[in-house]
Amino acid sequence: MYADRLKLMFSHTSVQVMFGLWLLGWVLVIGTGNARLLWLAPLGIIGQMLNEYSVHRYLFHWSAPRSQFWFDVLYRVHYGHHDFPDKPALFFVPVWFAMPMALLHVTLAYGVLRLLGFENPLIGATTFTFVGGITAFLFYEWFHMTAHTNVRKWAVERYVTRLHGMHHFRNYQRWFHVNPGGEVIDRIMGTAIPDEELKQKGRMQFLSTLGLKPDDPRLTSARRRLGPQYGITDQDMARAAAT
Repeated sequence: MYADRLKLMFSHTSVQVMFGLWLLGWVLVIGTGNARLLWLAPLGIIGQMLNEYSVHRYLFHWSAPRSQFWFDVLYRVHYGHHDFPDKPALFFVPVWFAMPMALLHVTLAYGVLRLLGFENPLIGATTFTFVGGITAFLFYEWFHMTAHTNVRKWAVERYVTRLHGMHHFRNYQRWFHVNPGGEVIDRIMGTAIPDEELKQKGRMQFLSTLGLKPDDPRLTSARRRLGPQYGITDQDMARAAAT
């Protein structure tokens, strides 16, 4: 049940790299005798969940650029996942995005802790980011992959799948969280789907393509250029353009 999912998840480079950083974080904090700093890890988990929401809402759903180059970048990061939500190669955050984000976060955490006069700011930042933040990142990848996979699921996995399914198939401007518990952020930020909207039978126009017409030239160009890398066939492209 879980072996196939773990195999799929760890076949992706970004998961491998981030898991390596997670292990490094544990080695550093324990190996340097700073286990007392592990209280920073839960704060890192919360911080990553806030980051997960913010990046998804404000960057991954950035208004489609006119430049084909930048459109292609966003297509690989996220647009393509909405275009073809059943393609496993598009489930995961690409390593060229995840790695710089991790390094940025550990640098920011180090700067803040140093300004606060924190003892061992580098180990503290590593604990916050690599032990805590990457724990939340790996859970994100697990629950996101599970939401898009037809497998037997536990109650919490079914719950996440239901809410994430609304983001994909009801209103792409709602439910930006994926990790369990993240719905609290959506509710506070006003991006939950209210009960009145759930009662409506309709869905947003051009939902799967984030408001773009399915045959938008930028979309068709990105599909042709990037599609073969991710198992998107000519038939898939033709079907998507006609949706």
